[in-house]
Amino acid sequence: MPLSKIRFNPGIDKEGTEYTADAGWYDGDKVRFRKGRPEKIGGWVKLTQNYFLGVCRSLFDWASLEFLRYIGVGTNLKFYVSEGNDYSDITPIRTTTAAGAVTFSATDGSSTITVTNTSHGAVLNDFVTFSGAVSLGGNITADVLNQEYQITGVPTANTYTITAKDTNGDTVTANASDSGNGGASVVGEYQINTGLNAYVAGTGWGARSWSASTWGSASALSSSGQLRLYSQDNFGEDLIFNVRAGGIYYWDESSGASARAVALEDLAGASNAPTVALQIMVSDTDRHVIAFGCNPIGSSTIDPLFVRFSDQENAADWTPTATNTAGGVRINSGSIIIGALQTRQEILIWTDVSVHSMRFVGSPFVFEFNRITSDASMISPNAAVDVGGVVYFMDRGNFYIYNGSVQVIPCTVKDYVFSNLNEGQAFKVFAAENRAFSEVTWFYPVGTDNTEITNYVTYNYEENSWTIGTLGRGAWVAGGTRQNPIASSVFDGENNYLYEHEVGHDADGEAMTAYIESGDIEIADGERLMFMNRIIPDLTFRGSEVGATIDYIIKGADYPLQTNTALSTSEVTPSTTQVYVRNRARQVVFRAESDGAGYGWRLGDLRVDIKPDGRR
Repeated sequence: MPLSKIRFNPGIDKEGTEYTADAGWYDGDKVRFRKGRPEKIGGWVKLTQNYFLGVCRSLFDWASLEFLRYIGVGTNLKFYVSEGNDYSDITPIRTTTAAGAVTFSATDGSSTITVTNTSHGAVLNDFVTFSGAVSLGGNITADVLNQEYQITGVPTANTYTITAKDTNGDTVTANASDSGNGGASVVGEYQINTGLNAYVAGTGWGARSWSASTWGSASALSSSGQLRLYSQDNFGEDLIFNVRAGGIYYWDESSGASARAVALEDLAGASNAPTVALQIMVSDTDRHVIAFGCNPIGSSTIDPLFVRFSDQENAADWTPTATNTAGGVRINSGSIIIGALQTRQEILIWTDVSVHSMRFVGSPFVFEFNRITSDASMISPNAAVDVGGVVYFMDRGNFYIYNGSVQVIPCTVKDYVFSNLNEGQAFKVFAAENRAFSEVTWFYPVGTDNTEITNYVTYNYEENSWTIGTLGRGAWVAGGTRQNPIASSVFDGENNYLYEHEVGHDADGEAMTAYIESGDIEIADGERLMFMNRIIPDLTFRGSEVGATIDYIIKGADYPLQTNTALSTSEVTPSTTQVYVRNRARQVVFRAESDGAGYGWRLGDLRVDIKPDGRR
C-alpha cells in the first residue's frame, strides 16, 4: 500500500470538536511547538534544596552593585530574600511590646501555651518572637519560650495560643511544675500579619467577582483576611515591596540579609509616604517610586483609584512642593486599580473597566495619564507581562496584546480555558514569560472544588500558536539575572521550593509525562472505513537515548459522537524503523506519549499505510 504523509497544523485547537480539528492537534500536556513541530517541554530542578514557608505568589530578581544576585520571595506567611542557597527572613516587624506586656500560662499534660497580651492585633498563623522570658517552672523552660512561634489559635483580642517546642522544633509538653507566667521582662516582637492562600469573594477591596455589583462595594476587609499578593521592585540595589491593600516596605541591601525590611514611612527623611497601597513600582527611566491605589496625603484609608509618586530619585519624600516632582493623580475610570505594568517608556494601569497609560513628561505635570480603552480590563493583578516592549494580558474572557493599541489575540483554546477557569480564585492567575521559546504563559486554577493553580495556557507569539497543559506554580520570574526562568511550587500547608525551569527533561528528578493528540483523521469525508497496517515514525530523541521510548497510540471510532477506543499502541525507540498495526475505523486519532525519565523528543511527519476498507 502507498504511504500517506499526514501533516498537522501547529498548535492546539479546542474551539471546535475533536472531529473538526482533523487538520490539527486537539489535546496535549507538557508540549510546545517550535518551527511548527511539537516537542516535549524542558524539565525543572530545585534551585536549592532549602525550602520556605507559605505559598509564594510574588518573585522578583535583581542584583547588587557587587552583582550579588537576589530573589525577593513573597508568600502568604513570610517575606524572604534568597541569595545563593539561603532564604533570609526579612518579614517586617509590626510591633514590639514593652517588657512585661506578655505573659504565659500552661496546663499540665498539654503542649498548648496560652499567651496574654492586651490588644495584640495578631491573626491565626502570625509569627511572634519572645525574649526575656524565664522558665514556667517545669518543662517549659526559658529556652523553650525565647524563640519564634507561629500562632495556632486566637480565642480573644487579648489572648492567643502557641504550641510549645524545643530549639529543634520538637513538641514539648508542660508538667505540673509549669505554674509561672514567664516573668515581668517578656517582650513580644510581632511580624506583620500573615495573609490567606485563598481568595475571599464579596468582602471588600477587589474581592467581589466581576458579576457581583461594583468592586469594593461590600464591607471592608483587611489584607490579613484576603489572598496574600505582593508587588516588588528594586530601588537601585535595595528592594521595595508592598502587601496588596497593606503596607509598603523597604529593604536596605547594605544592611545585609539578616536585617528586616522596614515600613517606607519609617525611612530617614520620610515625608508623607503612603502607608497602604494596592501596588508599588519604581519607574525605570525617571526613578520615581509609584504607589497605585494608595492613601492620599492626610488620610490613612486607601483610595483604590489614587496614584501617587515620590520625588525623583528619592523613595522617602512624597510631599509635593514647588521644588520637587512628587505628586498624585486620581484615575477617572472604574472603581479600583487591578494592576499596573511597566513597559517601554510607559506604564499601563488596569482598572476594573479600562486600561490607562502613564508617561513621564517632566515638569510641571511630571506624568501624563491617558485612557487607552474602556473595552478591556485584567483578570488579576499579575495577569500581564511585558516582552520586549509588547504587553500580553488576560481579561475576563479574552487574551490581549498591547503594542500601542489594545487588540484581542485570536485564541484556539479560549472556550476551553475560560469554561474551566475557577472564577472564584481568578486573582491567582498570573502571566509568565519564556523568551527563549517565544512564549507567554498564563497559569490558572480550574474547577469549582479545586482552588489552587493546576493548569496553564501558552501562546507562542512568534508562531501564533497555542498549547495547554497541567502544572502547579504560584509565581514566575523570567530570569533577568539568571539564564533560566525561576518558578515557585504551590504546596498549601507544606514547605515550598523554587524551581529552575528548562533544565534537562525531567520533573525535579522524576519522570515527566508528556503527550500530544490529534483531531480525527478520515478518508473521503468519512464515507469509507479505513485500514491502517503500518506506521513510519519520524522523530528525534534528546538527552539520553538509553531507555528512551515514546508510544504511538491509535484510537478510533466510526462516528464523531462515539467514544474513541484504543486500536493499537506501538513503542517507538531510537532504533525503530517501522511498526506494524491492524487498525480499522471510519476515523482515527493519533497520540504520541512518553512517561520516561532522562530524555525529550520532537516529532516530525507522520507517515502511514492507509487505504479504504470494509468490514466482514
